[in-house]
Amino acid sequence: MMPDATETILRLLLGAVLGGIIGFERQSHGRPAGFRTHLLVSLASVLIMIVSDDFYRTSALNPSIIRIDPARIAAGAITGIGFLGAGVIIKSGLTIQGLTTAACLWIVSVIGLAVGSGLYVPALTAFLITFFALWVLRRVEVKVPRLTYKILTLTTEPVATEHDVTSALKEAGANIANIDYEMDRLKNEFTYHVSLTFKNKEVVSAILERVCRLPYVKRFNLRG
Repeated sequence: MMPDATETILRLLLGAVLGGIIGFERQSHGRPAGFRTHLLVSLASVLIMIVSDDFYRTSALNPSIIRIDPARIAAGAITGIGFLGAGVIIKSGLTIQGLTTAACLWIVSVIGLAVGSGLYVPALTAFLITFFALWVLRRVEVKVPRLTYKILTLTTEPVATEHDVTSALKEAGANIANIDYEMDRLKNEFTYHVSLTFKNKEVVSAILERVCRLPYVKRFNLRG
């Protein structure tokens, strides 16, 4: 049975509200895909499922003329969200940002498809779990110590050895995961590319302070 106009409007409004709430959380944390983007994604998914369901019911009246699989339209929506989610993922050095926002766009789309199908209980349950993961687990995640990755580029005079560089960094509390070298004969200088790992954020200040005191360091760059 095709949903009447009232239920159709209800589904569209519910999808917009659920997607908008998740989008508001993303926007409040300065993410590129925010309130309007998530709202529109969820709303579009609801409408796609309503249209798909309508086509299926229409084809069922006379299957000898046309047969439509409603799952194909839903699958196309998920594929499109994959491209949209890829646009919010940013890689900077060893850090990747936007994965949670991309996952939010995906779950918002699925919630919209569920609402469009009239599956209100699964849609609301998925929304509550998503909301819990974004708001509550965020605070738990902040308190859990995580391994931080940084790349330190040091340009030194020839008198400096690898042992001098690694000893100074270890004294600052950093663990050395990998180290690469470059030598410029014209400038008579060495460049070390050091991959560092540590859990305590205070180690960054200790590294900078320690490197600034090294007499043989010409310049350095710390990124991650």
